[in-house]
Amino acid sequence: MSKPKTLLIDPRDDVAVALRALAAGEPLDAPCAGITTAEPIPAGHKIARRDIAAGEDIVKYGAPIGHAVRDIRAGQWVHTHNAASNLTGPLEYSYQPVALPGFPRRHETFMGYVRPDGRVGVRNELWIIPTVACANQTCEMLARQAMTDGTAAGLDGVYAMRHPYGCSQLGDDLANMRDLTAALVNHPNAGGVLVVGLGCETNQISSVQQALGTWDPARVRFYNTQEVGDELALGARLLAELAEHARRAVRTEVSMEHLTLGLKCGGSDAFSGITANPLIGRMADRAVDCGGTALLTEVPEMFGAETRLMERAADENVYRDIVELINSFKRYYLEHGQPVYDNPSPGNKDGGITTLEDKSLGCTYKGGSRAVTGVLRYAQPADRPGLLLVPAPGNDLVAITALMAAGAQIILFSTGRGNPMGTFVPTIKIGTNSAMSLRKAHWIDLNAGCIMEDMTQDEAADALWAIIGEVASGRRLAANERNGQREMTLFKTGVTV
Repeated sequence: MSKPKTLLIDPRDDVAVALRALAAGEPLDAPCAGITTAEPIPAGHKIARRDIAAGEDIVKYGAPIGHAVRDIRAGQWVHTHNAASNLTGPLEYSYQPVALPGFPRRHETFMGYVRPDGRVGVRNELWIIPTVACANQTCEMLARQAMTDGTAAGLDGVYAMRHPYGCSQLGDDLANMRDLTAALVNHPNAGGVLVVGLGCETNQISSVQQALGTWDPARVRFYNTQEVGDELALGARLLAELAEHARRAVRTEVSMEHLTLGLKCGGSDAFSGITANPLIGRMADRAVDCGGTALLTEVPEMFGAETRLMERAADENVYRDIVELINSFKRYYLEHGQPVYDNPSPGNKDGGITTLEDKSLGCTYKGGSRAVTGVLRYAQPADRPGLLLVPAPGNDLVAITALMAAGAQIILFSTGRGNPMGTFVPTIKIGTNSAMSLRKAHWIDLNAGCIMEDMTQDEAADALWAIIGEVASGRRLAANERNGQREMTLFKTGVTV
């Protein structure tokens, strides 16, 4: 039996997705039976299933992804040359909740590190956090030394969290840098934390300590390099003491209710919303059904799909918080003189994504189908189970840092074009298509492209859930860990002095 040439995502759709490159004049089968391609159409791109007049909405994923800017005939390629976004600025919304069915509680476990405050880590590492970029090199030298002199023995590693900020910042940027630093200090994947300052920066150690409130001095140490003689000798001594404390932790069987998953897509293509993102959504649902937490971010990539989240708000207060989250990001764009629809990226477009609505409708599948239980502040650790929204843009590094700061012990990161990036928590990569997943196999933990070939959605879900359990329990490294891909940065919005 020949493989289908196109895929219909929703029976209401005006377009189908080409599953392979289609030549001009190629007759199509279901779901485009009776249609012949009017021109070459790249794999992953859209083909019109009906005549669409200029000005008419174009429907994909069962919702408008924009409108036709010229007449489109059935069989023609639908993309940026003949379609445009419908998006505008902040909108008025109405509270229209949908009744969600009840879901049975799942009872599953993993082997994690239980911290004294009850939080659970999936790694037992030492983190060296600079308050300012001026301390980056010192932190990296300390990490390299600790990995070679025996300090790291019995731990999962020692890592310096290099970043370009911490000084010459004002207002919200400075507050966000302080809160980000504090959130990382408190992250449960770190068995010990050394905070290293320069001494004259605006992101002062004293401010970080005030944001922390309380901390365990056996687990967290601080010092400014300007105030000591040999900063490397002191850092090495403090790391040795922190390592001794961290080595006392052992893996213990714990409920999956202690698991927090971050949800991210980057280097997306048109298959992201068909294979990997819905698969990630199923993982979010499983975590929530275990009593755990899932974190969805990339707020601009909710534009055009936001009502699908609003209707799942756990109550009217959460609904209002979602409305403010969406409109505040639109205002952020407009205040900087930028259109709210200036997305997708060139790579997204090459992969078949035409408008921001097209991207958003596929992106939000990562949030699964459960209730949205809250909206966090930037760098606020998750404070309740369920699906939570995290304020951050779509930029890959900014978003994964925000997810880590919100408490994600593991991040699920889909990619269609290919992206090796990871942060300082295990970042599991899910490929959206087999061609890229096989070409960049060393970047990818699971090829979701198999869903379009020889694997059912249930089989793929079970396979990815098993990988999550193995990574959480320390029996497997995520691709970013194997490749040494660990990065972070601040969501910077303001002025640099």
